[in-house]
Amino acid sequence: MEQIQTRCVVVGGGPAGMMLGFLLARAGVEVMVLEKHADFFRDFRGDTIHPSTLELMHQLGLLEEFLRQPHQETRELRGTINGHTVPIADFSKLPTHCKFIAFMPQWDFLNFLSGHARKFPEFHLCMQYEVTDLLTASGRVTGVRANTPQGEVEVRADLVIGADGRHATTRLRAHFEVQEFGVPIDVLWMRISKRKPDPAQSLGFFDRGKLLVLLDRRDYWQCGVVIPKGDLEEIKARGLPAFQDYIATMATFLRDRVTELDDWSKIKLLTVQINRLREWCREGLLCIGDAAHAMSPAGGVGINLAIQDAVATANLLAEKLRQGPVSLEDLRAVQKRREWPTRLIQRMQVFIHRRIATGKASSGKTKLPFVVWLLKTFPVLRQLPARFIGIGPRPERVRSPAKEN
Repeated sequence: MEQIQTRCVVVGGGPAGMMLGFLLARAGVEVMVLEKHADFFRDFRGDTIHPSTLELMHQLGLLEEFLRQPHQETRELRGTINGHTVPIADFSKLPTHCKFIAFMPQWDFLNFLSGHARKFPEFHLCMQYEVTDLLTASGRVTGVRANTPQGEVEVRADLVIGADGRHATTRLRAHFEVQEFGVPIDVLWMRISKRKPDPAQSLGFFDRGKLLVLLDRRDYWQCGVVIPKGDLEEIKARGLPAFQDYIATMATFLRDRVTELDDWSKIKLLTVQINRLREWCREGLLCIGDAAHAMSPAGGVGINLAIQDAVATANLLAEKLRQGPVSLEDLRAVQKRREWPTRLIQRMQVFIHRRIATGKASSGKTKLPFVVWLLKTFPVLRQLPARFIGIGPRPERVRSPAKEN
């Protein structure tokens, strides 16, 4: 079996893994990022790049080039709630260079970041490397075993970073305890064509518990329909025409094209989870992003929270890792730094899914909820959700060193 030695191996080439790989290589740390797929093209992945992430791009000197990539900009989130169109969040007053959310397909974001990371000789991106197990010695994680097109390999490292998502092999093989927070919803994702007269990007359509989210992909809408958890088979039993009508009732401008959903194979189920690890690390291993805390799609905060994890990890570990192995206390410092904002956002998401966006039609009143009425009546209040969504609690700044050329 081929054996490879590196300073740090990052499992997973998603937003957290790629950002961390970039920052570590930038700091002069030899790093390998292992991605199990052959490319980054995966549909129905989050693509909301929030002002907090755009601010990081500015700090890294990449913002101008980043904004030349195809994207849409949203300076205000609006939602249609019980038949009323209401502004929810106004990003125009945020203390950031970019006062908007950028909607960019995740594969474009990852290709951009990996392209810049490759400029550092310390960075190595290995595609089609599927990690199957952890390597350990005397209770310490010392690397990973992976399947590749050339056969099985062992990658040994001073530090393994688990950034391989909510179904992470790293956290499974490490036997970490997972705390689950029951979420009563799932999401059905699909594509519907977009036409010129369609309204601009909005937060979505909410009607007494029912929720339809639309993400602008330039030539089509990525649609998300919130359903009660476990109800997919019952929805299928009612038939496609009933499901098509459900969407058209929520967003009437789509009625002339919902028939594009003419087969259930075009509708994908996302099982929504909210959970987090009790301990994010053990000797030689640290989990970040969805591997440490699976988030709901609510607010589109998952990508940006994962990227904040990556920045904090580089800030706290890069300089030490450049010299050699880091201690368990060093790894625990990352969890201590990032656990509080994670807990706060997850509590908010659980509240939303249990009390507001349940996927079930209720017989409640069609008037606006009081909080939404406040946002509509007093525009200054829209800065509060804008800050929570756009910047989030405890935003990170890039403080990891940049190696001298």
